[in-house]
Order: sequence, then C-alpha cells, then structure tokens
Amino acid sequence: MRSALLLIFLILSGCQSVIDKNQTLASPKGKSVNTIQYSQEDDLWQVIANRQGIESVSNSRVQSRIDWISNHPEYLSLISKRAEPFLYLVVSELEKQNVPIEIALLPIVESDYYPFSYSHGTAAGLWQFIPSTGRMYGLEEDWWHADRRDVLASTKAAANYLNDLNKMFKGDWLLSIAAYNAGPGRIQRAIDTNIKLGKKTDFWSLDLPQETEKYVPKLLALSQVIKNPSRYNQKLFEIDNKPFLNEVELDSQFDLALISQWTGLSIDQIYNYNPGLKRWATPESLPYIMLLPEEVIYSFNDNLSKQGQRPKISWTRYKIKQGDSLSLIAQNYNTTIGQIMSVNELDNDAIRADKYLIVPLAQKSENYYSLSDNQREKSRLNIQKNSEKIIYTAVAGDSLWKISIKFDTTINNLVRWNQISPSDSLSIGKELVILRDNKNKTELAKITNTGIDINRDIFYTVKEGDNLSRIAQKYNVKIAEIRSWNDLNEEYILQPGDKLTITINVVNSNLS
Repeated sequence: MRSALLLIFLILSGCQSVIDKNQTLASPKGKSVNTIQYSQEDDLWQVIANRQGIESVSNSRVQSRIDWISNHPEYLSLISKRAEPFLYLVVSELEKQNVPIEIALLPIVESDYYPFSYSHGTAAGLWQFIPSTGRMYGLEEDWWHADRRDVLASTKAAANYLNDLNKMFKGDWLLSIAAYNAGPGRIQRAIDTNIKLGKKTDFWSLDLPQETEKYVPKLLALSQVIKNPSRYNQKLFEIDNKPFLNEVELDSQFDLALISQWTGLSIDQIYNYNPGLKRWATPESLPYIMLLPEEVIYSFNDNLSKQGQRPKISWTRYKIKQGDSLSLIAQNYNTTIGQIMSVNELDNDAIRADKYLIVPLAQKSENYYSLSDNQREKSRLNIQKNSEKIIYTAVAGDSLWKISIKFDTTINNLVRWNQISPSDSLSIGKELVILRDNKNKTELAKITNTGIDINRDIFYTVKEGDNLSRIAQKYNVKIAEIRSWNDLNEEYILQPGDKLTITINVVNSNLS
C-alpha cells in the first residue's frame, strides 16, 4: 500500500516512477525474476533513511544506544561493507511484503550483516533464525544446504514472520520487533501482566528480558543514525541502489570450482554470496537459485551454453571392496548416501563387493573449498590465535557441562567456539576447541580471513558467588565499564540470576 501510494504521488508530481517492474534477473534457462528498482535515490542507505515507517522515539534507552554508536566510529563503516551484496535484496523483499523499510537494519542488530553468524542459541544467518522457527517458515537444512543462512530464503521468511507478529500485536511494530527477539509468548505474557496491574501495555512499559529491552532501542538508534551519519561520528559506505547480486536458476548440480572457473569469482566470493552452501557443490535438489554478481552473468551463461548437457560435477567409477558400505563410501568421497543411491538407481543401501558404483567427485582438493562446513570446522581446530588453545577429545560420559567445569569456562563459550548446539550429545572422540585467555594479549585474533573485529554485546547470567571483579577479570574488561553498560550504581550488590550486558571485541566468522 505504501509503495502504491508513493507511486501515485510521484506520477501526479511528474516524477519518474519509484518501482520499475522490468524483468532484470537472468538465469541459464533465460528465466527472469522481477525486482524492485528505485530511481529517486542513488544510495540504498538514503532510501532507508527517507522511507522509514516506524515512528521515531527519543528517550534515554534509545539515546544510550546512539551514544554507543557515536563512541565507535568504525562501527557502521565496517558493517556497510558487509551489507553491500545483500542490502538491495533485503530492501526489495521488505517493500514487496509491506514491512517497514528500517527493518532492513535489523540484520545489523542480529548478525552485523554477516550471514555465517551463529549464536550460542543455535540461531544462524543474517536474521538469526533458530531451527524451530525456521522450519515454521519453510527454512530447511540438508547435507548440502542450510536455508537459514541463505540470504534470499531467510529474508523472505523473516518478512513473513514479522508480518505475522505484527498481525498478532495489532499493528504495533515495536511489540512485533520485540517478539522477533524474545518470542511472541514472552511478549504476550508481559502484556497480560500489565493489564492485570492496570499499567500501560506499550513496549516501553513492559517488564521484559534485558536483552529485549535493549534490542528495540538498538534498531531505533540505527534508524536515527543513518539519517545523518556524520552527526554521530559514522561513515556509511555508499551502496548503489541497484542489484549487486542476481538470481541464476540452476537445473543441475554444479561443482563450485566450475562456477569459479566460468565466472572468475574466487571460491570465497561464491560462498560469501551464497552462504547457505555447505559443501563443494550446489545442492542435488533442483532447481537451485544461485546468487551471482551482475557483471559475471553473461560469462556464466556463455560457458553454460558451450557446456551443453555435459555434467557440471565430476564422477569416479568406484569398485566396491569387502567391508564397504554406502555410508563409508559417501564419507570418503564427501557426498551423501542418497546421492550415490540416486545416481546408481539403487532401491536400497545393500551393495556387493567387486561391483562398481558411480560416485560424485569434487574437482579440487578439500582445502580448496575454504568456506565449506568441513573446512570451517577444520579452521576452528587449526588456526593460530592470540590465546592459549586446547583441543579436547570427548570421552565416555562427557557433557558440555562437565567439560565447562573442567576447564573453568561456560557452556555458552563451548557452544560458540565449536559452533554446536547446547543440547547436542557428544560422541566419543569428538574434538572441541577450548580457549584460555593469554594475559599478555589484548584481543583475540580473527579465526579466518573472513569476518571483521567489532564490538558485540553478550549477556551474562550472574551465578552464586559472582562479583563484579570476578566477572570483569573473566572477560578482560573493567568494573567501571560493567557498571556503565548496565546502569549499576556503586551501592548495587549483584544477585544470582541478574542479567548483565558485557561488551567484548570478539566477532568473526566462527566466534559470532
């Protein structure tokens, strides 16, 4: 409705149309996808600044976040570089679904616009969907691909989810955004409590988890800052108001090395533009939508036409040995049982020694596919860090709780360092990274060449026997900083169960 009204206004005023629905996205089959194209602003940040639909709020909670941003001059310049490939896609989808345009800033709050981001609560991707909510909105995961990390799929799901929340909370976007963070049940219970107490039920009047109470002000602060970045000591790198990435529909499975060869893109670029990819090839489930920069589409299509019907992944003829199983063969060749069965038209997983199987084979060595799930896990185990690193091998009876006690750390740290779920059972022999602070170092090094160092808030639950000194030492921060971040006066005594915000300088591809 907002887009339609704006279109009418511009036509009446003699301006060029805001929405151009010409087909602009190419695919190998010649298919195109409609996209929203803007003509009034050249910079997408300016589009977001000009078209905000959520009423601006000025209060101490929002101002506190604005002050934080002002005190970190590199914050948005770093994030704007990350956002460049994806921001047009996000803005287009939000406007298509009539979601306020400043929601395009929510991935800054959630993930700093880093699609490989993975939180301690098993949330993943730009929009930090947890598995259960992701499945509700069609985000699936298999051996080849993770929809929660896929930019297109997760953005569509986030817009749908936010619209559903907005209906639930009768058009109140602040409550809807709070529910995106804390869950709609938690917000509704707070509303019900206030109704019983005769209190107001707007966001600012509710008793909510500390994280949620800061979550909405973070977004509102960002929406104010981008209207005048220089006023707040920020520099936003301009992002052109046109597609950076275009959709290409693949009708067969592709080795990523072949796509790199055809387009001139590095393998890291391909993974970063398509962060849902987990392995060395695109998924076997077809069709698959690949995102590629506009300037390489012609080269890709040209090479595809020359390739014709020839396979886009390599294969090997494998002679089955005594003791082999499909599971073992799939593991050795970095593929799946299902794919081997499909290619060989097997009805079940029974195989016989001395017979032959066709097995898919990556063109390059495993190390080449640097951001595949396998290689990312190896990076966590092998990279040098500015801290003492221990590789611990799980034994019978181990649990995350027991290991956290053994190494004087937290379960959340183990989850974050090893990108696992808190509820995962540990298999015997599973290797875990344990990090110990090196007092001679001031910060952790980046784990891989992807990601950037910026400050992030973590939320710490005070335990029995905790004090500010102990917590400050644990996170290598100052007591005064903890007091400032949490508005604690000198007389306040910590109580078990208190929630504290701690700002640390550790964000990268595997520690986010």
